[in-house]
Amino acid sequence: MIPRYSRPEMVSIWTPETKFRIWFEIEAHACDALAELGVIPKEAAKKIWEFGGKAEFDVDRIDEIEREVKHDVIAFLTHLSEFVGPNARFVHQGMTSSDVLDTCLNVQLVRAADLLLKDVDGLLAALKRRAFEYKDTPTIGRSHGIHAEPTTFGLKLAQAYAEFSRCRERLVAARKEVATCAISGAVGTFANIDPTVEEHVAAKLGLEPEPVSTQVIPRDRHAMYFATLGVVASSIERLATEIRHLQRSEVLEAEEYFSEGQKGSSAMPHKRNPVLTENLTGLARLVRGMAIPAMENVALWHERDISHSSVERMIGPDATVTLDFALVRLTGVIDKLLVYPENMQRNLDKLGGLVHSQRVLLALTQKGVSREDSYRLVQRNAMPVWRGEGNFLELLKADKDVSAKLSAQELEELFDLGYHTKHVDTIFARVFGKDAVAAAKGKAAE
Repeated sequence: MIPRYSRPEMVSIWTPETKFRIWFEIEAHACDALAELGVIPKEAAKKIWEFGGKAEFDVDRIDEIEREVKHDVIAFLTHLSEFVGPNARFVHQGMTSSDVLDTCLNVQLVRAADLLLKDVDGLLAALKRRAFEYKDTPTIGRSHGIHAEPTTFGLKLAQAYAEFSRCRERLVAARKEVATCAISGAVGTFANIDPTVEEHVAAKLGLEPEPVSTQVIPRDRHAMYFATLGVVASSIERLATEIRHLQRSEVLEAEEYFSEGQKGSSAMPHKRNPVLTENLTGLARLVRGMAIPAMENVALWHERDISHSSVERMIGPDATVTLDFALVRLTGVIDKLLVYPENMQRNLDKLGGLVHSQRVLLALTQKGVSREDSYRLVQRNAMPVWRGEGNFLELLKADKDVSAKLSAQELEELFDLGYHTKHVDTIFARVFGKDAVAAAKGKAAE
């Protein structure tokens, strides 16, 4: 986690100050529940909130204590006692360190998920706006990087919108997966603390009680969470890679916004490089790389060990901070993306009509020609055009075997670009629902 790829709101979730404040709230809420059960005096619970709630926890002081006791939770509790005084003996009654650590981690992951969902909503809004802007702008579709058949640039963006809508659903599920609380004591049996304490703390923190915590919250939950972040990162890379390809000089159908005074190369003043989407590709690799350690954390020894701890101290902040930054950066790229419909049309025309080859193939089969013979007839006229030797439509017209089945007018009709985009409204309706239907009706009324 470095400042260059960080945003303050997400970073703040992972600061020591935030962590210790959550630790205190867990302990104080537990004291309230214990007081209701008569385990500790109600006045003690009140004083713990009174003194601890106003405390400014000294990170350096806690670190100093930890250097001696070699235990982070004990160091915090010792520091807390310096504020609370004698009533500190009622703090952490029947609890174990994992109750605090695991519940705190899940609070942080839930808060991080809320920010990530907000980020995705911003990206979806940008994608939707640009998709409708270029809904009917024809462009060439490519398979294997080679010209295939026409599509529209709006459909490219609609695909991304649909993908990130799925990402949003996955994030909602991941948030729910980790929104659990464990206040169950050593080995998770509640031997020294009543289960109602866990229920109370969970309710106060917006979590659900963990059904069986075994002293730690099961790490399959966290594995699913970080795997989801990896999938979102992969979707970011997919869209970033598409933009990088479209920005290549030989294509130049779209490119990142290039601001006044920006410089693309230290050596070549003419350069306008896709630096933001290249950066997003790299960030996506980092987030994905954190999913594997999270999965390896699932297999802990017996009721608990701490082999997961060092991993989570790193991937918790790093994965969420990095993904937060990447989503917001991608939103900016889409929002300001420069789009060149003229270049799209030029590229569509580049292969001399070959993009309509399937229509000719199908038309010949409809005239009684076998599929094998139809393919052969179309391909023998397509290959010279591929080599830059003529126009596809004219070669087909001059082919006696083809013209015997299809008239010149019929062939010309097969080269209608609109044929390939006739169902764009249908696809948009599937992706955008009533908004797309309303837009289509408005267009028809014009």
